[in-house]
Amino acid sequence: MSEDILPSILSIIIGYLLGSIPTAYIVSRVRRGIDIRNVGSRNMGGANVMREIGTREGVFVGLFDIAKGAGAILIAQALNVSELWVLGAGFGALVGHNFPVFASFRGGRGSATIIGTFLVLAPKAILVTLVVVAIPFFTSRKFTGAIIIGFALLPLFVWLFEGSLMLVRYALAVDVFMLIRNLSSIKQVLAKGIIKDMIYDSQQKKAK
Repeated sequence: MSEDILPSILSIIIGYLLGSIPTAYIVSRVRRGIDIRNVGSRNMGGANVMREIGTREGVFVGLFDIAKGAGAILIAQALNVSELWVLGAGFGALVGHNFPVFASFRGGRGSATIIGTFLVLAPKAILVTLVVVAIPFFTSRKFTGAIIIGFALLPLFVWLFEGSLMLVRYALAVDVFMLIRNLSSIKQVLAKGIIKDMIYDSQQKKAK
């Protein structure tokens, strides 16, 4: 095997292992002695920890999961691999969070990890995305619906702020992965009319 390919493969492995750190699982075990995957929304993420364990714990989990995504990109860049492999490392972190080797391959959705990767790759695009997520969330308190709206627009924001076709393709790949991974949750959101309710609630508050 060529020596040039070793850092590239290593970046993917490191990204996956970073993503596999089950932050929410560890925090819920230490703080309450429970498996966060068996309570609340059953999602191994900061939002579920915040609801079931506490605000401080949830914020910690969210920030750590963001750091996992950012760390995967920064380490890959430090290894001086090509942009394609850097993106691969970020995707590896997302896969690791969803299917963590340290938690029986049963992980979370990876929203925070995606935020971390794009904070390094396309900071303006992800910050605008977070604003888009925040508006419907704070008007309706419906987190899943807000995330769906925000991340659906991420590729557009990446194109507007970065103008990189490769990054747009990466954002689309992330969206497709999230769509497949969360298909049942998305169907629930659509069936309950949550997104429609969010838009209606937002319009009602503006009218007041």
